[in-house]
Amino acid sequence: MSEAIHKSHNVSKLMYHFVLPTKYRRVVVSEEVEEVIKETCIEISERYEVIFLEIGTDKDHVHLLVQSVPSYSPAQIVKIVKSITGREVFRRCPEVKKRLWGGNFWSSGYYVSTVSEKGNEKVISNYVKNQGKEYKKLYRNDVPEGQLSVYDYM
Repeated sequence: MSEAIHKSHNVSKLMYHFVLPTKYRRVVVSEEVEEVIKETCIEISERYEVIFLEIGTDKDHVHLLVQSVPSYSPAQIVKIVKSITGREVFRRCPEVKKRLWGGNFWSSGYYVSTVSEKGNEKVISNYVKNQGKEYKKLYRNDVPEGQLSVYDYM
């Protein structure tokens, strides 16, 4: 579950649901690609103020439940995630680049919605699980209640 992020002059609990389709909606999200996306997203959360609450795939797109700070717009979060994960997928899974004709991994579009802290996080998580044909949860960040986050010290 998400917790409020405490900064020196603000406290926030901003959560977003992102859907990132692959280029041409090609079915290129294999188990190897899923692992690269999961590992890369976890590494992103270590370098940026972006916390991945849940990561899931459905073969031709990826669902992300993300928490961040007000200084990052949803568009900035998508730009960070798409550029770094796309580069890593092509580097570690070169066969994917061939299947996409050497282009980009992600399509230029995306879907974003806000998630309320008043119970809708679970609703969005259930929606993500049930809307696709072959949804697979790759990662769930379950920080125990009361445990301090690295962001408490920033």
